[in-house]
Amino acid sequence: MLGFMLDAMDVLLYVFALQTLRAEFGWTLAEAGAVSSVTLIASAFGGIFAGYISDRIGRRRTLIYTILLYSLASAGTATSQSLWDLILWRALVGLGLGGEWSAGATLVAESWPAEHRAKAISLMQSGWALGYMAAAGLSALILPRFGWRALFLCGVLPALLTILIRRKVSEPEIWLRSRTQQPAPFMNLFRPPLLKRTVLATSVATSVLFAYWGLFTWLPGFLSAPQASGGAGLDLVKTSGFVFGVQAGAFAGYLTFGYLADRFGRRPAFAFYVIAAAILTPIYGLVPSQADSASLLFALGPAVGFFGTGYFSLFGAMLAEIYPTALRGAGQGFVYNFGRGLSALAPFAVGALADRSGLGSALALNSGFYLLAGALIFLLPETRNVRLDGGDPSETGTSPS
Repeated sequence: MLGFMLDAMDVLLYVFALQTLRAEFGWTLAEAGAVSSVTLIASAFGGIFAGYISDRIGRRRTLIYTILLYSLASAGTATSQSLWDLILWRALVGLGLGGEWSAGATLVAESWPAEHRAKAISLMQSGWALGYMAAAGLSALILPRFGWRALFLCGVLPALLTILIRRKVSEPEIWLRSRTQQPAPFMNLFRPPLLKRTVLATSVATSVLFAYWGLFTWLPGFLSAPQASGGAGLDLVKTSGFVFGVQAGAFAGYLTFGYLADRFGRRPAFAFYVIAAAILTPIYGLVPSQADSASLLFALGPAVGFFGTGYFSLFGAMLAEIYPTALRGAGQGFVYNFGRGLSALAPFAVGALADRSGLGSALALNSGFYLLAGALIFLLPETRNVRLDGGDPSETGTSPS
């Protein structure tokens, strides 16, 4: 949870510094969005590789290496002198971002029994909301006083967490037992009987990640952009305050999703969340055209965060439940991060559309992708109460139906 929280903080520092960087370097909205897209593309490679490696060297060791990578690269961002410098450092941050999730989600999924697995993943995933809040708080405190370089230097702090992980976190027993077997070939993900699940799960991940990154990459920029550009026209301090409200809703959304997914199933809980997000997103984007828009944005923000992000706990639980131990890290790493790589078009697409029609209208593009994910999820098996192969005998459940 701490690793994922600090992961989010390092990635999202760029989101809060975006308007400052645009002003200093003279970027268009599309160019600013392209930097985020590069980070997401790199995270796809990092996540796929880390998932593959975690099946061989362990979840814990991979987690340590990825946290070190994104921490040092975030601090390195402070040395950037041009767009290309920034792209290089943010690409390295992306490698760590993708890798950290692959190793961490697999570690948590393998450490908890079936009836509580989604709740445990939800606790881990809720670290993202806390990291978003941390990035907002640091930005409001540091950016106006010391500038964006000082802000990115703070990104090296997560490296200290690796000391705690090395001393206190153990490898899951299920992975330790699997080491007696021959490692499964990575290409088995693309052969029957796993091929269909890999394709469908990747499609769900791509759709929902496009919607998420298209909305939340631009959310602080939308709140701080002038109303003439389709934004809300808030200053930096108010923007950070509104983001806190959105992420407080996201935190509650993560925790609630874990309970609902363990109680009613992965698929209905996910569909409920993304359909609600599809309805709320265009409404939120059009609020600045209304009277007293600030109050409406503040009231709607927690709901947007709750439904627009809380469903991500699905992937840590369901992906672990549809792949065997020997390919669990590789499967989770590929599905989620290949989807994230394809979703890298989202920040650029929304930015390019915003250059023409304003940020508020451009955000509505993401609703269609939320709805697509809600439909595709029912093509995957329901995995509630599924026992991981070779897991603890106290686990209950059957094979995915």
